[in-house]
Amino acid sequence: MSFLNSVTSNSKKFEDPFTHWELNQPLTDLEINEIVNADIANPSEHDLNYDGTRAIDGGEGKFREGISSGGKALKFRCFITKNNSKEFPNLTKFINELQSKKTYIEISKLINKDLSKSYVRVEVICDRKGFWLKPHCDIKEKLISCLLFVNKHNEDESLGTDFYDKDRNRVKTLPYRDNYGYFFSSGPDTWHGMEKKEIVKERRCLQVNYVTFKTDWPVD
Repeated sequence: MSFLNSVTSNSKKFEDPFTHWELNQPLTDLEINEIVNADIANPSEHDLNYDGTRAIDGGEGKFREGISSGGKALKFRCFITKNNSKEFPNLTKFINELQSKKTYIEISKLINKDLSKSYVRVEVICDRKGFWLKPHCDIKEKLISCLLFVNKHNEDESLGTDFYDKDRNRVKTLPYRDNYGYFFSSGPDTWHGMEKKEIVKERRCLQVNYVTFKTDWPVD
């Protein structure tokens, strides 16, 4: 229960510029290995440029309606599903932990939202040179937004997520440290993104959400 232990015993709450928690050591070594080794296509090798959205699909950076598929550019995204779960046995166990009542009840208390009818969505992310993410608020269907960093190539800590106030002034940059991350409950003023910065090799992360739309992983 590495993730839950991190939430309950190895996290810190912050209120500026919006309520969020920073997590230390939320992942096991086996989970990290699967994140590092996940095969994700490189957009630059397909003549695609990042447009400031995660899906590379021209989405608007606002509190918008959900796209349950995750966007158009699915071959550049790696969601853990029933179909590929055998390739990710340890991340599947991680999802099972998130599905457990013990975990989602604890998080529900922190964010003051009912997660009892939600679904888990987990995505392995590999951002490459040229990636940036314009300030946005997550879709309202995301009840919790969480990003866990895996930095095995000594990338600069400034590659973490940037947090903004309601006027889009950057207030804070979460450090891109290995086995570190954050979570918050999405809302209309939870502005975040990533300024244009230099990624030398790659920026690996695990994106974790509890969502209202159906995925392969309903909570217990």
